[in-house]
Amino acid sequence: MSPDSVASSSSSAKSLCSSAFKIHNVCRRLTRRSHGFYTKDAGVAHRKNMGILRMLVCQESTKFKNVWTTHSTSPIAYERGRIYFDNYRCCVSSIAREPRILYQLPTCSKSEKIEDALLLECPLGETLPSPSDYKSSLAVLTAHNWLLRLSANTGEILEKIYLPPYCKFRYLSWDTPQEIMVLKSAQHKLPAATQQAGIQQSVLFFLAVFRVLPLKFIGMLEINKKIFGNNVTDVAVSHGMLIVMYSVGLVRLYSFQSISEQFTEQQFDLGCKYNWNDTPPLLFEVSSLENSFQIGGYPWHYIITPNRKKHKGVFHICALKDNALAKNGIQDMKCCSLEPDWIYFHPDTSGRIIHVGPNLIKVLKLKEIENNKYQQEIAEDFVIMANRQNNANNSVTVTASGRVVKKRFNVLDDDPEQETFKIVDYEDELDLLSVVAVTQIGADGKAHLDFHCNEHGILLKSIPLVESWDVTYNHEVYFDRDIVLHIEQKPNRIFICYLYQMFCDSAEEDEHSSLEKAEKGFCKKRGENF
Repeated sequence: MSPDSVASSSSSAKSLCSSAFKIHNVCRRLTRRSHGFYTKDAGVAHRKNMGILRMLVCQESTKFKNVWTTHSTSPIAYERGRIYFDNYRCCVSSIAREPRILYQLPTCSKSEKIEDALLLECPLGETLPSPSDYKSSLAVLTAHNWLLRLSANTGEILEKIYLPPYCKFRYLSWDTPQEIMVLKSAQHKLPAATQQAGIQQSVLFFLAVFRVLPLKFIGMLEINKKIFGNNVTDVAVSHGMLIVMYSVGLVRLYSFQSISEQFTEQQFDLGCKYNWNDTPPLLFEVSSLENSFQIGGYPWHYIITPNRKKHKGVFHICALKDNALAKNGIQDMKCCSLEPDWIYFHPDTSGRIIHVGPNLIKVLKLKEIENNKYQQEIAEDFVIMANRQNNANNSVTVTASGRVVKKRFNVLDDDPEQETFKIVDYEDELDLLSVVAVTQIGADGKAHLDFHCNEHGILLKSIPLVESWDVTYNHEVYFDRDIVLHIEQKPNRIFICYLYQMFCDSAEEDEHSSLEKAEKGFCKKRGENF
């Protein structure tokens, strides 16, 4: 795509966005809401409210200000307006103007710490057995083999299940979001004594599957060498598929539903030996470098990197039904950088693909080839470019005779002195792409968070982050409605949390003094000093 065509498409898209802003202004939306236009459909009312919030977020006068900063010696996590400290034992609300501790669980030994957690939210339109099921809760997995469901607001234990101690479950993930939860063990070798419980020595992983709200055990599956072969490095369950990865780059997919149906037909009593030596039917198999494998799009496609080191950074987009490579399905940015580019299916429902390089973000789409509805091609939907100078630099020297010598060289695509993309995320409720771009200025790095229209890619808002950004540290940035949260991991396990909140006018400046007092009070409660 030429620069002229990019500029042309950008201007036309920008006029589209601006015209939409003029027609659907905040005042009109609020008036229609007050007249009861959306009372019969809570979903429509929520979407209209989010449309109003999006306009407020993106307007020029709106500012995001750093209202609170704290640190911790344990990892900091964030989920839906709640910041978790001390391995999920301390929960702080990020929604209130002043940070407020929602709950703080008693201290515990290392053997009882929380290993992983998932936020559970009530599904719409379902009747649940307990009133507490309608409120948000937190599923946590402890080091001493308990699966607990805690109230997200008070930390009260709502349900608890004791897990087999020999499994050593450590990880929580979703099979189907907010419906089916998967527990995965650490990869381990079992002692000989466990054979008395009917467990094979060749077991590499355990998976336990639960339905949530309320917690209901579906089944447990062991991944062993006898059934799945040697060199298994990792496993997962996602969207009804059991995914098994191997050290040789092989990825195999099985139907988890078929496995569960086959084995639940047999009845077992507790304490009895069981036999899982039947191999489940294989649905799909593909070889990929470093087991990189993603499924998405419509119709279903997958993304892999050919299993050769020379192909690192090259992505193939293929149809799941027949493994056919899509037209223009080989994506290669040819980056010359220390950090690789990355690609993934867009988390919205568009079926698009996001490909991120150091200075370029491509949003790609699948579309039917003309006169051939059975084959898809990859086309650019829009492109976001980093704001940087030409990578080619000239080094000029003058010889003793006065002759000027120019030496031409190319800097890296992720050269720290040039603006480089570090994080790309999607705010689903506001339908905005959030992009973190960083530039190293002397010893310090400066970052800004940009909001782009998800439909056209137009830059709508840019927020400078006041803290310095060290590119050698690990960073996470969350944009959630009207807040921005930056979590930084420094050496020696020092974690710092920076909270930004939205302000629509300068009258809010007076609140900073009260926020500083709240910050000091919070740290005093946690027994920490700055």
